[in-house]
Amino acid sequence: MSEKAPRPLRSGFTTGACAAAAARGAALMLRAQQRVEQVDIRLPAGFTATFALHGQQVSPTTASCFVIKDAGDDPDVTHGAEIHAEVSLSPSTEAIRICGGPGIGRVTKPGLAVAVGEWAINPVPRRMIAEAVLEVFPPGADALRPMVTLSIPDGARRAEQTLNARLGILGGLSILGTTGVVRPISHQAWTDTLEVALDVARAAGCAQVVLSTGRSSEQAAQGALPLQAEAFIMMGDFAAHALEACHRKGFPGIVLAAQFAKLVKIACGHDHTHVRNSRLDLAQLATWARALDLDGGLIKKIEFANTAREVFSELDASHLLVDEVARRALAWIGRRAPGADAGLLLVDYSGQAVRRFGSSWLFAQGTAP
Repeated sequence: MSEKAPRPLRSGFTTGACAAAAARGAALMLRAQQRVEQVDIRLPAGFTATFALHGQQVSPTTASCFVIKDAGDDPDVTHGAEIHAEVSLSPSTEAIRICGGPGIGRVTKPGLAVAVGEWAINPVPRRMIAEAVLEVFPPGADALRPMVTLSIPDGARRAEQTLNARLGILGGLSILGTTGVVRPISHQAWTDTLEVALDVARAAGCAQVVLSTGRSSEQAAQGALPLQAEAFIMMGDFAAHALEACHRKGFPGIVLAAQFAKLVKIACGHDHTHVRNSRLDLAQLATWARALDLDGGLIKKIEFANTAREVFSELDASHLLVDEVARRALAWIGRRAPGADAGLLLVDYSGQAVRRFGSSWLFAQGTAP
C-alpha cells in the first residue's frame, strides 16, 4: 500500500489583513444598520480572501466586530488573537482616521516604519484598512468621515512573548504585514524582526551591534559589553542573514556571541545554525584537530562524541582547537560582512563570557575574559 502524500501546508493571514477585514465589516454594518457575517478583502498578495466576523454590534453611531487571526500551519504568538475594529463617523478634514486602542502597541523608538508616538500600525495595513473602509464610506459633500479604532483584548499579554518591547513598541502588539498572507515555515517572521531590530539600532546611533544565537549568549554579552540596549540583537539561527543585513545597513562593528556548538557550525560554513548535520560537523572538528597535531586521545573523543558541547567539556577556553574554530568562524563572518570590524564572544555552558576573538574594539570593552 502506498503512503499518503503529505498534506500541503496551509497559509494564514497577517494581523493587517485581519484588521482590514474587521474594519470593513464594521463599516458595512454601520452603513446598513444590520449584522454582517463575513467580508471579502482584496489582499496585496493579489487575491481576494473571505473572513468570518464575530462579536458584531451595531448602533446608530458605531459598529464593531472582530476577526480571529488564523496563522495557518506556521502559527505564532498572534495565532487565535481577536483583532477588533470599531467604526464611527465624525467631523474631520481627513478622509479617514485610524487609531489604536487596548492591546495595540505604541512606537517609542526611532527606526521603525511608524514614527515615534504613533500607534504600531504599519503602512501597508493602514493602506489596506483605509481602502476597505473608504469603499464603504467614500469622501462626500458632508464633513463626516470614518474613524477606525483597532484593539486586541489580550494584546498586551501576547506582546510579552515578542521582541516588541526591545524594539520600542510598548503596550501591545503591532498590526503588520506586507502581503496579507503568512506563508508557512517561511522563517520570515524571524528575518523581518532581525531587519527591524537593526533599523532600530541604527536609528539609536549604534556603531557596533552584538548578534546573539540565544538568550544565554545575549545575557552574557550584555554583562560583558557596556553598550546600549538597542545594540543587542537576537539573531537565533539566522547567522548569514543577520551578517548580510549588518553589512547592507553599514554597521562598522559586529560582534557575534555564541556557545561553542554554534561557533563550530559557523566555522563549518553553515548559513543557518540549526542543530542539523551534527555528525558532519564533528567529523570536520576531528579533521582540524588532526591538522593541529593534537593528542590522539582527544581526537578519539571527538570522533565518538555526540555533540560539540560534549567536545567542549574536554577543552578549556584557551585550547588550540577553540582558537582554530574561532579563526575559521571569523573568516566566515568576514565573507558575509566584508570590511566590518568583526569579533567573537565565546560563551560557556554556564552562561559566562569566557573568550574574545578578533575585533580590537571588543578587547577594549568591559572586563575581558
